[in-house]
Amino acid sequence: MVPFCTQVIFMETKFVFITGGVVSSLGKGIIAASLAKLLQARGLRVTIQKFDPYINIDPGTLNPYEHGECYVTDDGAETDLDLGHYERFLGVHTSKANNVTTGKIYNTVITKEREGAYLGKTVQIVPHITDEIKRRMLLLGQTGEFDVVLTEIGGTVGDMESLPFIEAVRQLQWELPEGSCMSIHLTLVPYLSAAKELKTKPTQHSVQMLQQAGVQPDVIICRTEHPLSDELRRKVALFCNVKPGHVIQSIDAWSIYQVPLNMHAEHLDELVVRKLGIENFNQPDLSKLEEFLDRLKHPKKEVDIALVGKYVSLQDAYKSILEALVHAGAANSCKVHIHSVNSEEITAANVTDKLKGMKGILVAPGFGSRGLEGKVEAVKYARENKIPFFGICLGMQMCVVEFARNVLGFKDADSTEVNPETTHPVIDMMEDQKKTTMKGGTMRLGAYECEITKDTLSYKIYGSKLISERHRHRYEFNARYADDFRKAGLITSGHNPQTGLTEIVELPASVHPFFIGVQFHPEYKSTPENPHPLFRSFIAAAMNFV
Repeated sequence: MVPFCTQVIFMETKFVFITGGVVSSLGKGIIAASLAKLLQARGLRVTIQKFDPYINIDPGTLNPYEHGECYVTDDGAETDLDLGHYERFLGVHTSKANNVTTGKIYNTVITKEREGAYLGKTVQIVPHITDEIKRRMLLLGQTGEFDVVLTEIGGTVGDMESLPFIEAVRQLQWELPEGSCMSIHLTLVPYLSAAKELKTKPTQHSVQMLQQAGVQPDVIICRTEHPLSDELRRKVALFCNVKPGHVIQSIDAWSIYQVPLNMHAEHLDELVVRKLGIENFNQPDLSKLEEFLDRLKHPKKEVDIALVGKYVSLQDAYKSILEALVHAGAANSCKVHIHSVNSEEITAANVTDKLKGMKGILVAPGFGSRGLEGKVEAVKYARENKIPFFGICLGMQMCVVEFARNVLGFKDADSTEVNPETTHPVIDMMEDQKKTTMKGGTMRLGAYECEITKDTLSYKIYGSKLISERHRHRYEFNARYADDFRKAGLITSGHNPQTGLTEIVELPASVHPFFIGVQFHPEYKSTPENPHPLFRSFIAAAMNFV
């Protein structure tokens, strides 16, 4: 039998561990972000980290239908989409340290074993894997930058993959000083319409499984469609061994940005600061969030926007874009009606029917050949009908392809990603990518500078000559064709100052009211309180389209 480590860890930072039970997709990420927002509003320095139980090193090679959007941080980490929620709610940047997977844990341990770091010991789940998990869980707390670190454990209690993470939490609960950490468990209280009542048994079983693993939750948050009665809360408290006041409800909200206010009304932030012994009982200042919600709930105008992509059947695949449109709508006091249009279903014959009535067309990012021709047709429709157009990453590349084919007359113009034999490779693989054989983590990732040409739409939008935006791509605008495009009217208005790579293309205002494509992903940097200027300007242009 392997003995557990008996070392007590002394740290000033407080830790909150958030687990989930019964079913996935209950909203642990939103709850974690909401609690962090409340603590931040009380004046505390807060960050959130996500521990995912899958074996992949990161979600970079996962199909969006498998895991939703792959979010990218400034330092180039391909992460879980929940980090997007963290950044949007807190308005601060996350990093590689904020997202850890089982794959990263095992990769580190196996590498150490190969290097002889364990001195010939048999490498086991306990203590070696759990020790590495604990090291990562405490890492952000050792920087001295944060008062509270929230850790969201992916998956649900009872999942085989999650067991080492739950075990690591169990160990930390007694290794950390008294009052330094706490556990929150999010679970489901379903409503059975036939019986016309809420049922607590799934919650009871979920908590029992967590207790069997050695973790006793301090707070239970019940996701529900109907309000919890005091009697029901007492029942959950009794059978789950928590105080009655520590059973709170997370009722369905009209907007995810309403959840922090709902959690504050349930006194979640007060429970946390008291449990952790934090001497900061200032009421959180949520005025900016309330102002945003007021604009969101009471728009003065409405606008219809087409989101053209091939992953539209899964809402989370374009999560950051959808949220950025919400932010931009609120900034313009406008309700944005997003119409998801599958690019695989768009043809030259039906593009008018698919996009008729749209006041703006956004062509989304993606990879591979599937649905590309539909994106090209959507770009052509927007260009010829002078409908405000916004292309992101692959969307920008397809607007280049469309312009090359239909304006420059390069009929076989294409991206070498899908047609290596094209005689006009207007989109080509980046030079430093041509020798790369590994797929994971090898694209152009993270924040890079972009220098914007004055007297262009881009410059007017940003109001700055030098900006920084996040990237995730292998292919780029082929600079060999820059003069051809410029002479025909498509301007390359943004370039990386170090490499010269084209970052932005646009049509002048004299030709089109709003036509812009960007190689980067501006959606990653939009927040409710600071909507991204490109999205804000796109919605403003759509509102003016007649």
